Amino acid sequence: MKPRILIIGGGLAGTTVAWRLLERGVPFMIVDRDEPLTSSKVAAGLVTPITGMRLNLNWRYDTIHPEALAFYRSVEQRLGTLFYHEVPIVRLLRDEGMAELWRNRSRQAEIQPYVNPAPQMPLVDEEVFSAPHGGFEMRHSGWMDTAAYLQASRRHFESLGCWQTGESDGSLVWRGEVFTHAVFCIGWEAARHPWFDWVPFRSARGTVLKLQADTQGERRIINRGCWLIPRADGTFRAGPTYELDFDVPFKPSPESILELEVKLHRLYKGRYAVLDAQTGVRPIVPRKRALIGFHPARPQVGFVNGLGSKGVLRAPWVARQFVEHLLDAKPVEAELDLAQNL
Repeated sequence: MKPRILIIGGGLAGTTVAWRLLERGVPFMIVDRDEPLTSSKVAAGLVTPITGMRLNLNWRYDTIHPEALAFYRSVEQRLGTLFYHEVPIVRLLRDEGMAELWRNRSRQAEIQPYVNPAPQMPLVDEEVFSAPHGGFEMRHSGWMDTAAYLQASRRHFESLGCWQTGESDGSLVWRGEVFTHAVFCIGWEAARHPWFDWVPFRSARGTVLKLQADTQGERRIINRGCWLIPRADGTFRAGPTYELDFDVPFKPSPESILELEVKLHRLYKGRYAVLDAQTGVRPIVPRKRALIGFHPARPQVGFVNGLGSKGVLRAPWVARQFVEHLLDAKPVEAELDLAQNL
C-alpha cells in the first residue's frame, strides 16, 4: 500500500512535516483542533545564531540555518506571501562578567561569521536602550511570523483538500479514509496521551507582550534579558517568560506579565503601552534537540515533537529527517530517535 499519512496537529511541526511530504508527492491529511491559541501561534519565531547565557553558537547552525532559510523562502514563493524576516539581532550584555565572556568568545573562529564586524556606532541609541556593558550585532539571524506561516499553509492545504478541523485518537481511519501511518505532532499535550506518557517532557510556559512603543526608528531585534521584536504594523513583541510550573496553559498570569515588564524596563528607557498578552507552552524534552520516530509497540504511529524554543530554526531539518526515515528507511540520528529514549 502506498504511503498515505494522517498528521495529527497542524502547528509548526505538523505543518512542516506536511510540506516535506508534499515535496515528495505523498498524500496526507492534517487533522487539527483549530485552537485560537497554541504554542506555535504565540511563538516569537526567533532564529538566533549566538544564544543563551554562555553565548554559544546555536547547535549545527551552519547547516540547519541555510536549510531552514531555503525551506521558508520556497514556501513563501509557493504561497505568494512573506512571513520570514531576515533581521539583525543586537545582543546587549547583562553585566561585566558577560562582557568578559564575550571578549573571549568573539575570538573563536566559529563565531565570527555570525557577528557584524562593523556595526553602527554607538551600537544602539542609549537614550532609548540601556547598554552599560556593550554588546554585539548578529547577522544571518531573524524571526518568522509563525501565525502567518500556519495560516497561509492551512489555506493552501485546505485548497488541496488535505486539512480538516477535528481531533484524532491515532486511528488509521479518519472519516472513512484509510491511512498507512498516523503522525502525532501535538506538542506538549503528547505528555497527556497514554501512548506517549513515558516521554520525559519538561515543557515550559512562555508569555509575550504586544506593545506600542517609540524606539526612534529602530527596526532590529534588541535583546537584553528579554527581546523586543519590531512588527510590520508598527507594534512590538516583548518576551519571553520561562515558567516550568503552571496550572493554566494559555492564560497569562499577573506574575508573568510583571516579570516581563521588569525585564523590559531594564532594556527599554522609553514609555510604552501593553496592547495584549499571550501565553503558550513550549514542548521541551530535556537534553534533546527534538524527538522523532515511531512508537516502539505501534510501528505505524509516528512522533515529531520537542522542538522547544528553537522550533522555527529546526523544524525544516527535523521534518526532513522524519520523512526520510518514513519513506526511505533512513536511520534517525541517535540523539533524535524516539526509540532510543525508552
